[in-house]
Amino acid sequence: MQENKYTYNHFTFESGVILPTLEIAYCTYGQLNTTKDNVIWVCHALTANADVADWWPNMVGQGLIFDTDKYFIVCANIVGSCYGTTGAASINPETGKEYGSSFPFTTTRDMAQAHQLLAQHMGIASIYLLCGGSLGGQQAMEWAIANPSLIQRLFLVATNARHSAWGIAFNEAQRMALQAGEGGLDAARAIAMLSYRNYTMYENTQTDSEHITDGFKASSYQRYQGQKLSKRFNPHCYHTLSKAMDAHNVGRARGSVAEALALIKAKTLVIGISTDMLFPPKEQEYLAKHIHGAVLEIIDSDYGHDGFLIETKGISELLMRHLDI
Repeated sequence: MQENKYTYNHFTFESGVILPTLEIAYCTYGQLNTTKDNVIWVCHALTANADVADWWPNMVGQGLIFDTDKYFIVCANIVGSCYGTTGAASINPETGKEYGSSFPFTTTRDMAQAHQLLAQHMGIASIYLLCGGSLGGQQAMEWAIANPSLIQRLFLVATNARHSAWGIAFNEAQRMALQAGEGGLDAARAIAMLSYRNYTMYENTQTDSEHITDGFKASSYQRYQGQKLSKRFNPHCYHTLSKAMDAHNVGRARGSVAEALALIKAKTLVIGISTDMLFPPKEQEYLAKHIHGAVLEIIDSDYGHDGFLIETKGISELLMRHLDI
């Protein structure tokens, strides 16, 4: 794995705001071939980073579905994050202080634009497979719509074409927690966990065996997950990225969502997770219906939305079956 950075000057957001300097952190695995078309580009989700092999285990490496002996795998940290790409935790060159809440409003379309600029910088002629789950899938969709001739194959998992009122409500509850002050990011993550998993998963893993009246496993689990994220992520970045997810709507300025999805030319596989309550399977059914020739598969899993990170064996089998990976 190689860690890299690319700097682009005068990046223009969808809103029209111009960022003087955009630094993009990205990781690559394997070797780019002479025709520069053996690329698998992975778009990451909300709090992940550019090291896809770290957060998507059993997917990247020799002999795995994203085989580093065969493919050149790229994953770039998204605009607005705190893992190397310019975001709210970065220093504003005009003030010498962190951007914080003054960081420009960011959309998934902005993230996709940054991916396009990086691909151009790398001289990539064609992307063999573009993929992403959740917020990552939203980015991949935007890119496949904006530059359809570049993308040969598209894999979308646990994602949607327009963020739902249900998803926005979850995100707003998290932002309310952030605004409460100290411990806000802990509480926001605890709220998020309820949408990433489900009733069955909590019953199976967090039910107490003894007759107790306090100190429940489920309570400890929520606090642990909150503290774990707050140690590694920036609350302003979390706010920025959650707002970007809320604003996701591929139909914006393109007529309609259906018309936008019809622009995708890539051979497409859409996967849903049966128990996903944040991005329910009906959202993937909509994608498959409106992307020409798309194949829909639903993986039966107890893990809810997080199933897209966990059910890698089933995902790998479906990628081999439908997309020749």
